[in-house]
Amino acid sequence: MELVVDTSVIIAVLTSEPERAALVKQTRGAELVAPKSVHWEVGNALGAMLKRKRISLDQALQAVDSYHQIPLRMVEIDLEAALEIADTHGIYAYDAYVIGAALRQRCALLALDKGLLRAARAAGCRVIEVSK
Repeated sequence: MELVVDTSVIIAVLTSEPERAALVKQTRGAELVAPKSVHWEVGNALGAMLKRKRISLDQALQAVDSYHQIPLRMVEIDLEAALEIADTHGIYAYDAYVIGAALRQRCALLALDKGLLRAARAAGCRVIEVSK
């Protein structure tokens, strides 16, 4: 089973957020898919955590090492389709990339971001929510 994951899922796993165990359980045995933009979003999220002093540089580098161990299949972004999704649902392009990937791959989307999940449902995606 393929499952598109967004950055919120990856960061929660990498930084041992409360949802981590449920996310690991939900993704066990699934082929994880993400738009290529997720690579930069992970870096941005870790950089923001460094800036806010939520993690140390060593912790960020350990998270990056762990990130590289996640078997993610990266898919291309259809920029035109993403912009249409962003416009229709009033969301940022990065969220539209994830929704577009789920629609193109015809698989469910796993995210922690409630706004992203709401827009994904409205766009016709199957969504999976994991609570704490």
